[in-house]
Amino acid sequence: MTEADSLTTAMLARVHKAILAAQGWLPFDRFMAMALYEPGLGYYANEQPKFGAMPQSGSDFVTAPELSPLFGAALAQQVAQALEATGTDEVWEFGAGSGALAHQLLSELRALGCPPVRYNIMDLSSTLKARQQARLAEFGDQVTWLQQWPDSLQGVVVGNEVLDAMPVKLLHRIKGQWHERGVVWHEGAAGLAWQDRPTALRPPLEPLGAHDYLTEIQPQAEAFVASLAERLLASKKGGAAFFLDYGFPESEYFHPERHMGTVMCHQAHKADPDPLVALGLKDITAHVNFTGIALAGQDAGLQVLGYTSQTRFLLNLGLAERMAQASLGERAQALKLISEHEMGELFKVVGFATHPHWQALGFAAGDRSHRL
Repeated sequence: MTEADSLTTAMLARVHKAILAAQGWLPFDRFMAMALYEPGLGYYANEQPKFGAMPQSGSDFVTAPELSPLFGAALAQQVAQALEATGTDEVWEFGAGSGALAHQLLSELRALGCPPVRYNIMDLSSTLKARQQARLAEFGDQVTWLQQWPDSLQGVVVGNEVLDAMPVKLLHRIKGQWHERGVVWHEGAAGLAWQDRPTALRPPLEPLGAHDYLTEIQPQAEAFVASLAERLLASKKGGAAFFLDYGFPESEYFHPERHMGTVMCHQAHKADPDPLVALGLKDITAHVNFTGIALAGQDAGLQVLGYTSQTRFLLNLGLAERMAQASLGERAQALKLISEHEMGELFKVVGFATHPHWQALGFAAGDRSHRL
């Protein structure tokens, strides 16, 4: 039995035990949390490779910072402006991955002549923490790792592809009736199967039409934003937050034609829609409902600085000028960040602040807040 097989077998046993403890039916959000974060076994908690540009490295997907260092260099312009606007000197990154974005931000902030910042990383993965520490060693005690939220925090918060990895609830409309989808144990070869149960839960927007419809709601991601708002507002100086991820505003998220939901898995740079197999060996994600995220922040007392595509955000921050000075190869990689058929349009950015409204550079042109 290979190491991967052993990991999956152990994960299946752990999930089976959880299903039995839950009287035979495990809500999908609890299953997703286990598959991703179960200590030592979940996808983000085990030692299997994850981030990389090519499948030959054993990686499963590439994120923007690994794709091009110009991503972090551009984002640093926004971070620097937000630090000045809020009068703070701390950066908080949630889900720092390989540490690539932290390295890019710290390097560019230093190049910009900004006063030294304290860089705080919140990451659930001890394996990824070790990679981050090695990558960021040159910055010494400027970087701090935390496992728990402080009661209050101030500064600029950054989250790149962190909201999509937060567990979601699955809702399934069958013949006009809404059900919550969960996972049950199946004695066949697969071990796991779907089971839907009637529920009082509803998506925030009823999809048009009478056809069956599978979708997600994101209470954990919304609760995360609300908790972040509470801690920012509890501090003397407050701050700002920027989240970059793939997703849609509510009207597009619950479009009648998006009837199969957005849950997707990533393994060896290939996507598939089945989270019930290869447990612990592949990422499980769902697109972000940015309307829900914006409302969660607003309801908790934050102001929405803006909402736009990743293309417009990075161009506002000078990416085109940086590309013009880069080599042909570097330009080709950076182009994927803003190309419509790559990351440019699918990925969006939402910004929040505790302070009275100020014009964030990333939303200076092309702000789509009115579409949320």
